[in-house]
Amino acid sequence: MINGIINIYKEKGYTSHDVVAKLRGILGQKKIGHTGTLDPDAEGVLPVCLGRATRLCDMLTEKNKIYEAVLLLGKTTDTQDITGRVLEERDTSSLTESYIKECIQGYIGEYEQLPPMYSALKVKGRKLYELAREGIEVERKKRLVQIFDITIDRIELPRISMEVKCSKGTYIRTLCHDIGQDLGAGGCMEALLRTKVGRFELKDSLRLAQVENLKETGKLSEVIVPTDAMFSELPSLTVADEYWTYACNGNPLKPEYMTKKKTVSEGERVRIYDEEKTFIGIYHYNISKGEYRLGKMFFSPSKK
Repeated sequence: MINGIINIYKEKGYTSHDVVAKLRGILGQKKIGHTGTLDPDAEGVLPVCLGRATRLCDMLTEKNKIYEAVLLLGKTTDTQDITGRVLEERDTSSLTESYIKECIQGYIGEYEQLPPMYSALKVKGRKLYELAREGIEVERKKRLVQIFDITIDRIELPRISMEVKCSKGTYIRTLCHDIGQDLGAGGCMEALLRTKVGRFELKDSLRLAQVENLKETGKLSEVIVPTDAMFSELPSLTVADEYWTYACNGNPLKPEYMTKKKTVSEGERVRIYDEEKTFIGIYHYNISKGEYRLGKMFFSPSKK
């Protein structure tokens, strides 16, 4: 089984679930999970976790993201993007660049965003987009998201090209819709490219055809990011072989179980390895108990 993370370029027309299904066929393994939904018409970076690294999926979903988006002013749709049914069209000729820039810059910082009906969020066990397709609209609660920066690349009315750096949970479709509403012209998202998720960048992403070719030529391991690389900022410790079973069973580990002593502070997280340099998991130190406690296990006890 392959363990690690692969940086996939999700192409237009595929859902994130489609990418996982395709990879299962290419790699010949079932244990695969993606790290955040991209709409079918959106493209770009989609980190995919393989094998034991699927335990990272929720952590990668939490990462900040960067997008390149095209906002189409003057058109409001039910999906908040160009694929939806047009609800209203307005003239944009009276809008000035200075007014547009002032409005868009006003979104930098925290802002309350109402999740769109056409989204994968669940209400009472059902995805919102399923309800929307049945013509059912339900009440949603606004969520606080953060826009770290918006860079306007080009204004050629009715289109605005911009780069958005934002927190997890931000809907760029909804951002485009909200900007359009504030400008009094309406708006929807015409195109979306995700260029970065955490440490994963567009320039390193691979299309499915490239992954298939690497698998066939035996070079796939060259592009798999090891699971422990996601925690490279944390100090590492090695548990002695005689205490190996304690570690793989998730038991607390005493400092004396380690091959080397290290001074750590309360709650400090560390990477724990065995003497064969196999990554076991992430632990945090509890001073009152004088032990390392398991935070997340990334190891299969069937190894030995």
